[in-house]
Amino acid sequence: MRIVFRVLPWLILLVAGYFFISKKFSINTSVESKHQLLVEKIEAIGKLELVRYQISDVLEHKNKTDFLPEASVLLIVKAEAVGCIDLTKITREDIEVTADTAVVNLPQPEICYVKIDHKNSRVYDTKMAFFREAGLVDEAYKAAEKQVTAEVKKSNILTQTRTNATNVLKPLIEGLGYKNVRFTFE
Repeated sequence: MRIVFRVLPWLILLVAGYFFISKKFSINTSVESKHQLLVEKIEAIGKLELVRYQISDVLEHKNKTDFLPEASVLLIVKAEAVGCIDLTKITREDIEVTADTAVVNLPQPEICYVKIDHKNSRVYDTKMAFFREAGLVDEAYKAAEKQVTAEVKKSNILTQTRTNATNVLKPLIEGLGYKNVRFTFE
């Protein structure tokens, strides 16, 4: 008990001194980043994006181990998926023109990409994660991306892409003077 009364005044004096010095002599910090960017590859892209899905996923990701308590993270994930048609696959043989009719054979619609929007996604809560929080959050985002991709593949995004291709391209070809315009998908 006597040791506490001997050490306590010194501890209080030390804490007070720290606050006095830190307020009196503020420590300025600066951050400096240097970047060396290199363009590795340039590609010509002819994909016409025709539909975009914006998706929200609420994900509770748990990590169970034998020797540590169960850790969990709750994420609100924002993602987007885009359906498109690759116009670079169209050749002369895919376009048939007669008098006032144009028949265009378009490539099959595809899912251009599915990506997580990290800027608008949020970590809502973590429990018992302690020193493994970053890894747990990373695992959760990867699981969310897999699940969103699987759900998009099951959705009607390709059907909507096909419908939107007709709606977007038909007026363009009609503007060239063709009264009858038909699209097929190969």
